[in-house]
Amino acid sequence: MTMAAHDSSARWRTFLTEAKESEIALLLSKQADSPVLIVDFHELQTFDPEFAEDVLSDPRKILNNGRNTLNEICRERGEDIDCLLRVGELPKDSRRELRDVGSSDIERLRSAEVIITKISEIKPRIHRAVFQCENCGHTVEMIQENERELREPLRCPPETGCGEAVGRSGGTRFNLVMNISRMVNNQWVEVQEVPENVPSGAQPSRAHVLVEGDMVNKHLPGQRVVVNVIPVVHSEVKRNRKTPMFDIIYHLVSSEHESTPFTEIKISDEDRETIIEISNRPDLLQIMQRSIAPSVYATGVMHFVKRSLALQLFGGVSRINRDATRSRGDIHILLMGDPGVAKSQLLTYMSKLSPRGMFATGGGVSGAGLTAAAVRDDFGGGGRFALEAGVLPLSDRGMAAIDEFDKISEEDRRTMHPAMEQQRLDVSKGGVKATLNTRCSILAAANPKEGRFTKRGPNESVMRSFNETGLPPPLASRFDIIWMLRDEVRVEDDERIARHILAVRTDGVSEMKIDEAMEYDLREENEGKIFMQGIDGSDHLSIEFLRKYIAYAKRNIHPDLNDDAKAMILEYYTNERQSFGREDQYGEAEVIPITPRALEALIRLTEANARMNLRQTATADDAKMSLAVFRHWREESGIEDESELISGVSVKQRNSNQIVRTALRDICHQRGIATLTDVLNRCEPKGISEFQVEEVISKMLQAGELFSPVNGEYSFAR
Repeated sequence: MTMAAHDSSARWRTFLTEAKESEIALLLSKQADSPVLIVDFHELQTFDPEFAEDVLSDPRKILNNGRNTLNEICRERGEDIDCLLRVGELPKDSRRELRDVGSSDIERLRSAEVIITKISEIKPRIHRAVFQCENCGHTVEMIQENERELREPLRCPPETGCGEAVGRSGGTRFNLVMNISRMVNNQWVEVQEVPENVPSGAQPSRAHVLVEGDMVNKHLPGQRVVVNVIPVVHSEVKRNRKTPMFDIIYHLVSSEHESTPFTEIKISDEDRETIIEISNRPDLLQIMQRSIAPSVYATGVMHFVKRSLALQLFGGVSRINRDATRSRGDIHILLMGDPGVAKSQLLTYMSKLSPRGMFATGGGVSGAGLTAAAVRDDFGGGGRFALEAGVLPLSDRGMAAIDEFDKISEEDRRTMHPAMEQQRLDVSKGGVKATLNTRCSILAAANPKEGRFTKRGPNESVMRSFNETGLPPPLASRFDIIWMLRDEVRVEDDERIARHILAVRTDGVSEMKIDEAMEYDLREENEGKIFMQGIDGSDHLSIEFLRKYIAYAKRNIHPDLNDDAKAMILEYYTNERQSFGREDQYGEAEVIPITPRALEALIRLTEANARMNLRQTATADDAKMSLAVFRHWREESGIEDESELISGVSVKQRNSNQIVRTALRDICHQRGIATLTDVLNRCEPKGISEFQVEEVISKMLQAGELFSPVNGEYSFAR
């Protein structure tokens, strides 16, 4: 044992009593969720730099002494609490890639950025074992530091016991006394390197991490975390003999989630006061709008896109109704656009900004995909199947940003409808039946199959562009807002965008220089800041503070609509229904441009705006703002009939199909057989082209509704 380990108890006592007095008082009051004291490394380094370095070099002994010292302090103050001590937020020079961990890192405190791939079931492990001598009844306590081997006493102590040894004739035996031994929950977690840190052509390194105590069940497959671990070694065993080769396993000390749930974001009293102050500013909406991806220049429809994304972050209020049904509060948005309109940049920013956000690409997800998959348990589960959650369940209570949404698998497409509307997945795979919650907002981006969207005509809806993505039409109705982003030539806007891009590109620092410590990382200057200045000189909220703002609003603000807001939404809904709910000029079909599903979207947007303003009651002002966003996307989309979102067939096309079908039926009823010429003669006066007639007839032939005994002649199948 090093001198640092010998001296650590006294140093811990000094640090804990001087720097952590309030946290210890909270532990003694038993108000904390679990008896755990978390120490940030920089606090330890500021207090005693030499001792902080000792913690990195000999963590097992020093942290164990710190835990014992903390428990002693608690007992001295009248509470016998078994507390845990964890050190987190390690310095960057302790960061290692899994593939680089070697002999020099053994039994030292290190950190690594990883993705969790699998977790095992919880298993209790004995930590402090109490053995009883069969000969004299004396008890011996032994600390079990090795998770792979149970250490037993070899001799009963002669000072307090009989002194007999184990194994020899006339000796003694020791029995484990379970009721007074101390056990802790354990769990094995499989992790792998994050993709961006894997060298080109190499496979990502994997490792097994042992999780204990309060850290059990705090991680999920798919999460990106920074693990602070102690690498330890165990000899490989071949043919029941130990070899000079060693396996490395990792003991988890602490972890930091990259996607922290909003319930776990710490908000100080000072933060709370600042949040309330900003919420009272008259330009709050503009600030929030500028804070969404400041590097993306907003022109035209992009202003409304950013406004809707800001509302999506706050979301509406999810409610449980009296009849046990559930109304979702999360807002789903689809971005359809040509290449180069910053869709992916918006999605990446939003996934990082959301207190619990995940980013995925439709063409890049496999295995569990977006929903769930059944995989074999590799942690001693006897080869049975276990359920592995996909992107949507992992984004529960957060946001799922899905790029290349048009390239998702067929299986995921079939399960997206309940995942988006009911926000749950009923899975039955590999003998595993489970219900997974998908209570998250979805921000999706889709591209056209042909590279660019074709230009829509004046009387064509956005569903024409949606059909060019190859997605099934019913999926469109699950989105509250669908934006169409076109890459069009506009002289003034093009110049402003180009100037903005040039300014953003030249304002940054070379990534290589930052990695090699040749240049200062400008992002570190922004830590702790509330406002930041954009390239154009305007102020916007920093990511760190905006995340706190969203977390505070979601925790504390649950607005209800007042009578004025209800009246304004109701007036818009009824006016739309009554003004357009009519038969078309041929009297063939009824046009219904808005449905209750759109009404629910309006309510969600209104609640989100009230939440952003920290109002417990949604007012007419909130309804007015939500109507402005809703009307804009509806006008941009050109949807005249809500059923088009479900079927993908416009009212004009549906009416044309009905006219052709009616003409065929009437001619066949009169003559028995209808010729193509007869059908064209009847449909042409109603504006139906020859191509449309032939298309309808072709579909009816394929469906078996019609048959053609002679080319150009048709009859209904009986």
